[in-house]
Amino acid sequence: MTHQALIEELKTLVDSGKLLTDTDSLASHGIDWTKHFTPAPMAIAFPRSVEQVQAIVRWANECNVALVPSGGRTGLSAAAVAANGEVVVSFDYMNRILEFNEMDRTVVCEPGVVTEQLQQFAQEQGLYYPVDFASAGSSQIGGNIGTNAGGIKVIRYGMTRDWVAGLKVVTGKGELLELNKDLIKNATGYDLRQLFIGAEGTLGFVVEATMRLTRAPKNLTAMVLGAPDFDSIMPVLHAFQKELDLTAFEFFSDKAMAKVLARGDVPAPFDTECPFYALLEFEAASEEVMDQALAVFERCMEEGWVLDGVMSQSEQQLENLWKLREYISETIAHWTPYKNDVSVTVGKVPAFLRDIDEIVTKNYPDFEVVWFGHIGDGNLHLNILKPETMDKDEFFAKCATVNQWVFETVQKYNGSISAEHGVGMTKRDYLYYSRSAEEIAVMKAVKAVFDPNGIMNPGKIFAV
Repeated sequence: MTHQALIEELKTLVDSGKLLTDTDSLASHGIDWTKHFTPAPMAIAFPRSVEQVQAIVRWANECNVALVPSGGRTGLSAAAVAANGEVVVSFDYMNRILEFNEMDRTVVCEPGVVTEQLQQFAQEQGLYYPVDFASAGSSQIGGNIGTNAGGIKVIRYGMTRDWVAGLKVVTGKGELLELNKDLIKNATGYDLRQLFIGAEGTLGFVVEATMRLTRAPKNLTAMVLGAPDFDSIMPVLHAFQKELDLTAFEFFSDKAMAKVLARGDVPAPFDTECPFYALLEFEAASEEVMDQALAVFERCMEEGWVLDGVMSQSEQQLENLWKLREYISETIAHWTPYKNDVSVTVGKVPAFLRDIDEIVTKNYPDFEVVWFGHIGDGNLHLNILKPETMDKDEFFAKCATVNQWVFETVQKYNGSISAEHGVGMTKRDYLYYSRSAEEIAVMKAVKAVFDPNGIMNPGKIFAV
């Protein structure tokens, strides 16, 4: 069948005007936030219903056409990139909140619901959806599920998979499966729901999700603390965790802070310049909790782990302190950063970071390196900034040469080469540093069950 004939058939499967083939749409919907690949999809389809998704998948099987799911396209692993003539299936128009169950504290969503939209809906019900990150204003629930998104509250609330009560998915064969049926307790064999969470659309497409909500936190309060060195960050974490239930514990380097402050959107938290900073958050539900926090802060100052610090006294100050951390990714995007998102168990973080920093400093002496991350859950973000005068391809080639050493160090510490950004195509060739050959073989076998013709986001997670 000719290319044009395929397009004409596909048009009949979606509403009028919901299949795009113009150059601008192909370029914008065939890529995510990664800079490594050139988008080259065949078309962009915008289904409005589960039935239309099933029809597209069945058509793709008959015509042997690959499909790539598309949500907010905020991913950083190229999982939503269509670079080989695939049809992009965008869930932008499947964006409704369908049902709220007050007793069970659950919300039934279509996959195109934006994360912030769900957060706001929960707030309107006096509840809370805690999975949060800088891209919450544009990322979509389907994409969050596909990558098992984490973010800034994992230390207290866990990952996306901890909040998925049930799923409806269209498999690679076009079958509709309803998984777990929103149950809290369900001991009836394999929990297939968990296979689709983090699968990056390689097994099938999420077409409906039931998400759990929780009570809203009371009087969230943040502190930003300046530390003399990275080794002081972990004792600070331990000291606060002994006394308080933290909702977040983040860290960033002075270089990360400088980039954010240079934009002029947010003031410096205090005058003292420090090599590293920690941002922690907790519920200050009573004066007693506030007193405990201040007492721990004073102890950290006495021990020399903290040089200076500030505590939010208002909602506005809380937002400003968070901007110091949340604006980092957006700010450094100007330098086309080479990113690595890795993790180890929390206790191994200091030694792991020293090893990685030594590798990077030795091999990239002329490059600016920016560190930040969710230190409370062992997740570090390594960002190497491209010099203004260097060609992008040359820069990425230079950075890629050291990947082997970075990932060998991850393997040495039994860590993950991708803590929360997924595998996609950027980490695909390094998967064996985190997963054994036996595990990868089982993963491929699972894919063959749900997607026997290999049409669902092929080439992501592992080569096929």
